[in-house]
Amino acid sequence: MTTGGAGAPTRLARRLGTVDAVVIGLGSMIGAGVFAAFGPAARAAGNGLLAGLAIAAVVAFCNATSSAELAAIYPESGGTYVYGRARLGPFWGFLAGWGFVTGKLASCAAMAMTFGSYAAPRLARPLAVGAVVALTAVDYLGVKKTALLTKAIVAAVLAALAVAAGAVWLGGAADPGRLWPLWGASAYGILQAAGFLFFAFAGYARLATLGEEVMDPARTIPRAIPIALGIALGVYASVAVSALAGAGAAALATSAAPLATAVEAGRLAWLAPVVRVGATLASLGVLLSLIAGVSRTAFAMASNHDLPAFLAAVHPRHRVPHRATLAVGGVVAIVAALADVRAAIGFSSFAVLAYYAIANAAAWTLEPERRRWPRALAGLGLVGCLALAFALPVASVAAGAGALGLGALAYAVRHRRQRTSGSAAA
Repeated sequence: MTTGGAGAPTRLARRLGTVDAVVIGLGSMIGAGVFAAFGPAARAAGNGLLAGLAIAAVVAFCNATSSAELAAIYPESGGTYVYGRARLGPFWGFLAGWGFVTGKLASCAAMAMTFGSYAAPRLARPLAVGAVVALTAVDYLGVKKTALLTKAIVAAVLAALAVAAGAVWLGGAADPGRLWPLWGASAYGILQAAGFLFFAFAGYARLATLGEEVMDPARTIPRAIPIALGIALGVYASVAVSALAGAGAAALATSAAPLATAVEAGRLAWLAPVVRVGATLASLGVLLSLIAGVSRTAFAMASNHDLPAFLAAVHPRHRVPHRATLAVGGVVAIVAALADVRAAIGFSSFAVLAYYAIANAAAWTLEPERRRWPRALAGLGLVGCLALAFALPVASVAAGAGALGLGALAYAVRHRRQRTSGSAAA
């Protein structure tokens, strides 16, 4: 059993401090919810999306506490893949890792296409592929380069969001009456909106997948995850209130760029390009962090032969899983070039909610002396993840469950062959 600490064994280089870790977490979150998830959430719940945001935040907090305490004990690359193997057994670890990799590959392609669509719609696919190639190269050069670029992107995105929120309230179109009473909101719709908005929070535990590259993980990760989550929640809440007050839920529900729509409704519509620039940068920040997180999970799975062992190599100079990074970048570039992935939020949310359900189940098994938070939070997180996952649209549930089922089938076939080979050898 691996234990956390400054001197914990690692195959990669520990170069990330608390600030770096918080920024990578923010880079994984700031952007996805603001520029992608509010539209589907408004369609599901109207202005009840604020209630959905609150539910998603509670579930995310429970998941954050479970992920943080597990990451401090098992400071390895792979996140819940590692925790599930250690606490629940190899199959559950594999299922978590498979869900994360498949769900986040779709998210990577979606973020790449978001970048291309905002930057130049007619060249969306070539730009998406170019962004994937460039950011894969950044990650290949070392996690510190990833953190430095993410800091610059996060700062620019936060500035753009501040300008946009100010334009909504100063532009004269904001009407607080659009926040209440609720319209078009049912309990099911609010839960569905929470499922979509969970997509926005899912990046906070990206830090756990970088467990072998964080300095003093037993101290850094439990501090960084709640800090990143709290900052993101504050940003999301202010942006959601501004967007609803500025344009109303009906307009957000039909808009591909809801915050830009809210700005354009007022007298300061000329500031809308700032929002589009922010969306472009946010997409790049999320994509950069996603490539880093997915490649580390693939690296961990390959180390245990749950993916081809070829991917378990570490670059001798940069100390990153370079083959896994290149493989992830290549798959994402192909998907972004060939497939329509703009509707991937539901699929990704289902797969990642399954991933965090396993994280909470693993945290539930921790001994009392190893806990940092009450056990009840892990139970609430497990129930919340399952509830949000199955509240998503039927197509998203079917696609996500199908992907997890295919992974489980591949796992069963591989292990049956291994047992057969072992019996023949004996």
